[in-house]
Amino acid sequence: MLCVWLYMFLYSCAGSCAAAPGLLLLGSGSGGAHSPPAPATAPDGTPPKLLFRAPPATPLAAGKELAEGATSQEEQSPEAPDSPSPISSFFSGSGSKQLPQAIIIGVKKGGTRALLEFLRVHPDVRAVGAEPHFFDRSYDKGLAWYRDLMPRTLDGQITMEKTPSYFVTREAPARISAMCKDTKLIVVVRDPVTRAISDYTQTLSKRPDIPSFESLTFRNRSAGVIDTSWSALQIGLYARHLEHWLRHFPLRQMLFVSGERLIRDPAGELGRVQDFLGLKRIITDKHFYFNKTKGFPCLKKAEGSGKPHCLGKTKGRTHPDIDGEVLRRLRDFYRPFNRKFYQMTGHDFGWD
Repeated sequence: MLCVWLYMFLYSCAGSCAAAPGLLLLGSGSGGAHSPPAPATAPDGTPPKLLFRAPPATPLAAGKELAEGATSQEEQSPEAPDSPSPISSFFSGSGSKQLPQAIIIGVKKGGTRALLEFLRVHPDVRAVGAEPHFFDRSYDKGLAWYRDLMPRTLDGQITMEKTPSYFVTREAPARISAMCKDTKLIVVVRDPVTRAISDYTQTLSKRPDIPSFESLTFRNRSAGVIDTSWSALQIGLYARHLEHWLRHFPLRQMLFVSGERLIRDPAGELGRVQDFLGLKRIITDKHFYFNKTKGFPCLKKAEGSGKPHCLGKTKGRTHPDIDGEVLRRLRDFYRPFNRKFYQMTGHDFGWD
């Protein structure tokens, strides 16, 4: 009876957002109550809404499919590990698994891995290492499965995860809100042109036979028509994606981190993140050094180690040379979307 009483006590005391998977019935997420409403008509003066049509079945289209299919290893969905029961955790003093109170939702190739690794230095942050991909790929597995992926935390610690594809997943805002409407969301953004090239470079490293960046960029190069069906370009329409999130979360629950500033001044940007999460500013300049070979900051001491730590060889790849006229057309294309994003967030990221 004592064990049964303890079991009921632990679950009744847990916070509704962090430890109550039974409160929400999860479906496959293909429709119904979880589907967000259709986008509202943009007001005058904003960029026209684009229809994301599938490309025609041509050799170039086949090349695009190859490019889209080159999924990085860090994006693979992890399996839920076995874990001790709540009662054994209570007696062992090892804490308990909670649903995340904060999620890094994007963007791919923006600097999300660097931000997560930097944050894990903080003693009050616990984060799952692999990307769970729960709200985009594994939603039908349920919140109990999702919570079991999380690390154990003690009182006062924050549970976090990062999956950059959430930001561009239409169903993700409603699903995360259904889990807990108070979840804090972090978005690492980067110049969309540079981000697209970085995205292409990652794919090229896995599929050297894909078409050139220039040929993938245009639906009709002679007419200068940008192919927004290519995900490398579609991701950079930040204002378009943010509209979906603002239907479910107030702007005050979202923090937009500059990927460029994260490289130039990691301690300054981490200060903003720690403030946003309600954490004491423990991560400072003393934690970083700049690696000239890789071209970005590294940790002097990683989490649980006394040794310096830089991100792996898959980070900081050398970008291929891109035709200057293509870059100019892309910057012209993104400019109105960037300006709308600046207005929506109240922050000018200086990409123009």
